[in-house]
Amino acid sequence: MPDSNQTSPNLQEIRGRLTASRRVFVIGLVLLAIVSFLSVLGATGIGHLQIPWETVMAAIGEGLGLSPAGSVERTPLVVVFDIRLSRVILSFLVGSALGVAGVVFQGVLRNPLADPFTIGVASGAAFGAALAFALGLGGASYLGLGTIPLLALVGALGALALVVILGRVQGRLRRDTLVLAGIVVATFLSALIALIKALDEEAVSAIVFWVMGSFQGRGWIHVAFSLPYLLLGLYLVAKYARELDIMTMGEVQARQLGVEVERVRRRLLVGASLLTAAAVSVSGVIGFVGLVVPHLVRMTMGAAHQRLMVFSGLLGGLALLWSDVVSRTLLPGGEELPVGVVTALIGGPFFCLLLKRRRGGVILD
Repeated sequence: MPDSNQTSPNLQEIRGRLTASRRVFVIGLVLLAIVSFLSVLGATGIGHLQIPWETVMAAIGEGLGLSPAGSVERTPLVVVFDIRLSRVILSFLVGSALGVAGVVFQGVLRNPLADPFTIGVASGAAFGAALAFALGLGGASYLGLGTIPLLALVGALGALALVVILGRVQGRLRRDTLVLAGIVVATFLSALIALIKALDEEAVSAIVFWVMGSFQGRGWIHVAFSLPYLLLGLYLVAKYARELDIMTMGEVQARQLGVEVERVRRRLLVGASLLTAAAVSVSGVIGFVGLVVPHLVRMTMGAAHQRLMVFSGLLGGLALLWSDVVSRTLLPGGEELPVGVVTALIGGPFFCLLLKRRRGGVILD
C-alpha cells in the first residue's frame, strides 16, 4: 500500500496547481473583460469625424437612457450611438462568434486547421447573398432589415443541413466524412456563385464586396437580428464543452466514459454553425479570426474547451473590433477597406509565425 506521507504531498501539489490555474483563469478573464469594455468605448470615439470624448460619452449615455434627452446635439448623437457604437458592438459579437466556433470545429473535427468555414457554412451564406443580389433584392427590406442577411442565414443553415446529410455513413456522423462533405458542398456552391456572377455582371461588384466582409451600413437592427442565433449557438456549445474535452481523446474512449458521441457531435456542430451563420449573415465572409485566435489561446491557456471558448470569444471580439477600426480609418479620404482583407493581411503572417514557432505545425495539445 502507498505511504500516506507520500500521497498527501502529491494531493496538496495537485490542489495547489488547480488553485493556481483557477487564479490565472479569473485574472485573465477580468483583464480581458476590462480591455473589451475599454475597447468598445475607445473604438466608438474613433472616426473621420472628430468628436470630443466628453461628447462621445454623453451621446452613449443619452442613447442608453442614462442621461436626459437633448443633452447632446442630433448629429453627434446619431454618429456616435446609431452608427459607431452599433457597428463596434456588432463587430465584437461577430468576432466572438467566429472565435468560439473555431474552437468547436477544431475540437469536434480534431483538425487544427479547421475553422468556422470548414464545412461549407460560409459558402452557403455567400450563395444566399449572391442570389439576393442577382434577384435584385439588395435594397429590399423585411421588418427594417435587408433581405441579404435573411437569405445569407438561410443559405448557411441549408449548407449545414446538406453537409450533415452527406456526412452520414451507416447512420453515423464521422468527422472525416464531414470534412469531405463540407469540401464538396463548398466547391459546388462556389461554382453556383461563379455562375451567378457570369450571368449577372451588374451584381459582380456587390457580391465580391460582400464576400470580402464588411460592417459598412450595419446598425442596431443587425445586432438584434443576429443576437438570438448567437445566444442559442453559445448555449449549445457551452453545454457540451466538457464532453468535447473527452471526445478529443478519441471516439472509443469517449464512449467508454459514457459520452453519446453522435448526439454530442451533432449538437456541437449545430451550435457552432449557428454562431458562424449568424456572424456571416451580417458581416460577410471574414477569415482567419476563427483559425488564428483559438491557436493563440490554446498556446497560453491550455486545451480545456471551456476556457478556450471564453478566451477565444473575448480575444476574437477584440481582434475583429480593432480590425474594423483599421478598415474604416486607414484610408484618408473616408473610403473603407473590407474588414476581411484586414484580417487576412494581419492573420496570414501571424499564422505563419505560429507555424514556425511550433516547428512543423500547430497541433491540438
